[in-house]
Amino acid sequence: MAGETLFDKIWQRHVVRELDDDAVLIHIDRHIIHECTSGAAFAGLAKAGRRTRRPDLTYAVIDHILSTRPGRSWDTFEGAKEFVSLLRRNTAEHGIGLIDVDDPRQGIEHVIAAELGISLPGTTLVCGDSHTATCGAMGCLAWGIGTSEVAHVLATQTIVQRRPKRMRVRFEGGLRAGVHAKDMILALIGRIGIAAGTGHAVEYAGSAVRALGMDARQTICNMSIEFGARSGMIAPDDTTLAHLDGRPFAPAGRLWDEAVAYWRTLRSDDDAVFDREVELDCSAIEPQVTWGTTPGDVVGIGERVPDPSGVADSRRRQAMERALGYMGLHPRDALEGLKIDVAFIGSCTNSRLADLEAAARVVRGRKVPSHVRALVAPGSAPVKRAAEAMGLDKVFTDAGFEWRESGCSMCVAINDDSVGPDQRCISTSNRNFENRQGPRSRTHLASPATVAASAVRGAIADVRKLGA
Repeated sequence: MAGETLFDKIWQRHVVRELDDDAVLIHIDRHIIHECTSGAAFAGLAKAGRRTRRPDLTYAVIDHILSTRPGRSWDTFEGAKEFVSLLRRNTAEHGIGLIDVDDPRQGIEHVIAAELGISLPGTTLVCGDSHTATCGAMGCLAWGIGTSEVAHVLATQTIVQRRPKRMRVRFEGGLRAGVHAKDMILALIGRIGIAAGTGHAVEYAGSAVRALGMDARQTICNMSIEFGARSGMIAPDDTTLAHLDGRPFAPAGRLWDEAVAYWRTLRSDDDAVFDREVELDCSAIEPQVTWGTTPGDVVGIGERVPDPSGVADSRRRQAMERALGYMGLHPRDALEGLKIDVAFIGSCTNSRLADLEAAARVVRGRKVPSHVRALVAPGSAPVKRAAEAMGLDKVFTDAGFEWRESGCSMCVAINDDSVGPDQRCISTSNRNFENRQGPRSRTHLASPATVAASAVRGAIADVRKLGA
């Protein structure tokens, strides 16, 4: 009998009941809710006359529709008022702890989950947001759910799921200068396509993954969604344990020792069988930049925009042609040197302290040209305070960046941060879909270092040429 994968070990431990049609009832250890997808769920509970079963296992956050303007309050952005007020009422009524706008712990839900120890190895964690997979960097099984499922978890602390297939991605070899975790995951998606992970739970492994810090590991897991997977995870190791030790919602004392003993068993067995395996040589990866309207439309900074005419698949060819038209590009165009209007550093993909440090190393002593709007939105209030204690805020503002408050900001553009029509933005976020950062906005995804280099050059730039 073959050994178990990391996914198998966590999944089996959480099965409450086997149901019909290959579905199971899964216990949920921790549930995060936010202002944009919880309102309808609470309305459904009220209509059914039900209460939240385990309010102590639910954590509420305000992050999506919130303004990130300096000195903001909960109602700085007019459109946020109703959502914030509703979440406050619902959490108060159900006895759920709320990390409110002025809470010193406030931040993007997937960022603070790691900071506070909400996401722990071996647990199941869900949230009404697709990028909940970020939390899998802690060695937990984490995935995004829909509004009706949010209501089900609130009412029962369980969810009905079908067992996914298992995929393992091995990142081997060392990263070259100027190459970061964002480049690793973009290179993977560019190679295997945006649907390769559909129906799979993904485990990331290999020497390059083990060499990454926790901030970078979260970047990798965050973008599992962008190639179709529901979840992505990394087995816990000493790096994980060092990060979690002393976090507010992590075990302490004797419980910590017991937890660590269990967490050290959470690795795929040597003889575990995966449904699909992929390996990438990280030494061959260069800084990545997207050219189209999916994360799979990506090339190395030294490459040119591909020519659809050479693609045999008619559907893919038509999608490429549409993407080029939307982005205002042509086959064989060079991305390096392409003028930009906006540079954004932030989002649940790349807004942690290590991300800001990498960008600041590039920015230091340089200036953003007048035609570029550049902004940094830290992923949480603790990240913002830590960056300010290091003087990173001054590095950015001296260069001409806006230093914002924490929140989702320009990633999702449902607040007061957006990219204008036909403006070209280079962004550390995770999605470059049509209209994602604003109507007719044109988004190029890249790492914090590449975005920083592009900001100070006023055009998409190869960070390696800046010597940073």
